[in-house]
Amino acid sequence: MGPEEGWPDAPSHVCRGGPPEALAFCCPPVKPCPIFQALEKAGLDPDEYVKRKREFAEKTPLKAGDKTCFGSLVWCCKITKPCPLRDAAIEQAGLTPNEYMWWKKQLAEYLLGRKDLDEILEEAESVDEDVVETVAEAAGVSQEEARKALKEAKGDPVKAVKLLKSRREEE
Repeated sequence: MGPEEGWPDAPSHVCRGGPPEALAFCCPPVKPCPIFQALEKAGLDPDEYVKRKREFAEKTPLKAGDKTCFGSLVWCCKITKPCPLRDAAIEQAGLTPNEYMWWKKQLAEYLLGRKDLDEILEEAESVDEDVVETVAEAAGVSQEEARKALKEAKGDPVKAVKLLKSRREEE
């Protein structure tokens, strides 16, 4: 499942009784709340949790959000909870709500030690070859050019085709 699918079965927030996977939606552990029980269940101490979230933020689009409550999307809640600060940061980062949720799912996998960060980044960069071929045909370019445009467009084939066509018009 790729970024376009998001995280359709995302758990409830930890503060609503959600499982340790929901730590992906938690703030830093700065006040007494259910996060401490979730961290214990996950086998993470608070310092390790903060360290892992910061590492994840540094290498992923969740780094964005300097105007959010804690300065990064890595600390933000699930997309179903209304938040104009988070939503503005998601848009500014060029993410769709589904992509945001996909990154949050990857964060959960990383926090719980199920995937390492390099594996996640590799998966994020992999592009469906059928999509590459379709973009190449639609824009009249090589597959290599299509692949590069898809990476620039963060996997969005429509944006990639528009980008390639606008470049051709500029030439």
